[in-house]
Amino acid sequence: MNAITITAPGTADVLKLQQLPTPELAADEILINVKAAGLNRADVAQRQGNYPAPAGAPQDILGMEVAGIVENCGNAVTLWKKGDQVCALIAGGGYAEYVAVKEGQCLPVPSNFSFAEAASLPEAVFTVWSNVFERGRLVAGETLLIHGGNSGIGITAIQLGKLFNTKVLVTVGSEEKGRLCVNLGADGYVNYKTSDFEQLLKKEGVDVILDMIGGDYFEKNISILRPDGRLVYINSVAGNKVPLDISKLMLKRLTVTGSTLRSRDYAFKKNLTAAIREKVWPLMEAGKFKPVIYKTFPLDQAADAHRSLEEGSHTGKIVLLND
Repeated sequence: MNAITITAPGTADVLKLQQLPTPELAADEILINVKAAGLNRADVAQRQGNYPAPAGAPQDILGMEVAGIVENCGNAVTLWKKGDQVCALIAGGGYAEYVAVKEGQCLPVPSNFSFAEAASLPEAVFTVWSNVFERGRLVAGETLLIHGGNSGIGITAIQLGKLFNTKVLVTVGSEEKGRLCVNLGADGYVNYKTSDFEQLLKKEGVDVILDMIGGDYFEKNISILRPDGRLVYINSVAGNKVPLDISKLMLKRLTVTGSTLRSRDYAFKKNLTAAIREKVWPLMEAGKFKPVIYKTFPLDQAADAHRSLEEGSHTGKIVLLND
C-alpha cells in the first residue's frame, strides 16, 4: 500500500510516500480503505520527534483520524461488514491507503457527509465530548469558554456547546476568526491580540474553560471561573509550569483537570465511542452539525498539508485525500 512515512525527525520535508505492507488484522479489527485522513497538531509534534506514538501503534506513519470503506473484517468482528462507510479515531497510521482499527473505535459516516468531512470529526468530537461534557460536566444553561476557538477542537466545541444549550465564548487571534466563530454559533469572542480576556470576562464569569494554551492563561482562567467552575486542559503550548494559589481553588470550589486521549486503553475508547454514538451522532445525522474543512490535499502532498497547518492562518480542518 501507499503510505506517508517519517523518514527522520524534522521539517515537513521528511514526509515521503513509500510502499509498505498492508496491515494484518487482529480478530476484533477491521481494515479500512482510507479515503480521507484528518491532520492534527499532534502529527506535527510527532513528525518533529517530540510526540512518539503509543506502544503498538505505527511509529512512522502519522494520522489519528480517518474515514473510508471497510475492506475486510477480523473473524470476531460483529459491528461492521465489508462495504460499510466508517470513520475512526486511531493512535496512528492514518496517512495510508489502509489502516487496521479495532471495531469499537469506529462510527458510521453520517448521512450526506463526504469522506473528508467525516475524517475531520473523530479527534475533535472525541476530545470535546470526553473533556468538555464528561470531565468538564458542562450542562445546559452554563457558560463555556474555549481558548483557540477557530481550531478544529474549537469549532467542534462551539457547535456541540450550542447544541446542548449552553452559552459559548471563545478567544481568537483576529477579528476575522472571531466572526467565523460567531457564524458557527459562538455568542461572543475576545481577540487576545487586542484585549485581555480576564478583564472582559471577570465580572460575568464562566463555568467551564477548555484550554489548550496553558502558561500565563492559568491564573486568568482561575480568576474568571465562577464558583464550582471547571478548568480542563488538553494541551499547554505556552508552558506547563504555572503558579497556583490554592486558596482560590478552595474558596470557589474549583476543579482543575485535563487529559490526553491518544494513549488511553481500548476499553475507554470503546465506551467513549458508544457514548458519542448515542448522544452526538443523532445530531450529525440530523444535519445540525457543520464540518468546517479549510483545505484538502492529495495524500502524496502531505508535506504541503503540514506546512499549511504550521502556517496557522486556517480555520477548520486540513484533510488528506486518497483517490
